[in-house]
Amino acid sequence: MSDVYDLIIIGGGPTGINVGVEAEKAGLHYLILEKGMLTNSIFHFPANMTFFSTSKKLEIADIPFISHTDKPTRREALEYYRRIIESYKLQIHFYEEVTSLAHEENIFNIVSSNAEYKATNVVVATGYYDKPSMLHVPGEGLTKVKHYYDEAHPYVGQKVLVVGAANSACDVALETWQKGAHVTMVIRGPELYKKVKYWILPNIQNRIAEGSIPAYFNTTIKEITSKTVILNTPQGEVTIENDFVLAMTGYLPDYALLEKLGVPISTDTKRYPVYDKETLETTTSGLYVAGVLLAGMQTSKLFIENSRHHGALIVNHILSKKVNTV
Repeated sequence: MSDVYDLIIIGGGPTGINVGVEAEKAGLHYLILEKGMLTNSIFHFPANMTFFSTSKKLEIADIPFISHTDKPTRREALEYYRRIIESYKLQIHFYEEVTSLAHEENIFNIVSSNAEYKATNVVVATGYYDKPSMLHVPGEGLTKVKHYYDEAHPYVGQKVLVVGAANSACDVALETWQKGAHVTMVIRGPELYKKVKYWILPNIQNRIAEGSIPAYFNTTIKEITSKTVILNTPQGEVTIENDFVLAMTGYLPDYALLEKLGVPISTDTKRYPVYDKETLETTTSGLYVAGVLLAGMQTSKLFIENSRHHGALIVNHILSKKVNTV
């Protein structure tokens, strides 16, 4: 059955690459399918982003991650993962989106935007950065509303509303304010997220305290219009002038895709994939999940650095099954 892969990996981010490296080292017949470019999610991080983790903690595949400082930049990460796929000559198809998955007689039938494949095992490593957590308010579809942030330059001299209380929101508020934007923050709770990066939190707290960056706490957005945003505050409805809304409200796993792929999801509010913690195999034999996806709605629980072992767990389990069937 040379046309049947030992393993199809859905997702070409750090986790998918790591699983691919383990499959390559084990001599498996495998293929990585990535719907976008290499490390698609990291490419869409802010242009000037610096990782919270050190380069050492981000290393995978026994390849050193060399960066100019202790904490690497987005640009350095993109180059690092490119070198990994080149070094291991990983079998990967870019711009090929998986649309469906069926399982019959121990064989998976995988349909993508370009082709169909058969495999005895499948790993879903799709992350969560492609699906923003929406505001669900009127006007959210306006072009002025952004759920991804690139850089500060487009917002120079503009009235910008930053939505959120965690690292991304605080980073964006400070960077756009420093470059000349008129920044206001909307925060659903009574305070900023307590685990905001230690070098960022005092800065944003001081800017709010001095009034440089006005902040509305315990506040939600009622409606977004072309020139204003209407807020629901503890003091009542407030309308502020606005040119751009930067909704830094986090991201979620693609649950619609997981349902299509037959990945079982827990019924509680955490909505994590149901899997065996020892093998990362789901309730369907041969179907695995890996990476930050495993945390479900708790997207601050898993990162590259504490999920680097997932590839070895999965490939070792696949190899053990092959031995047991011989």
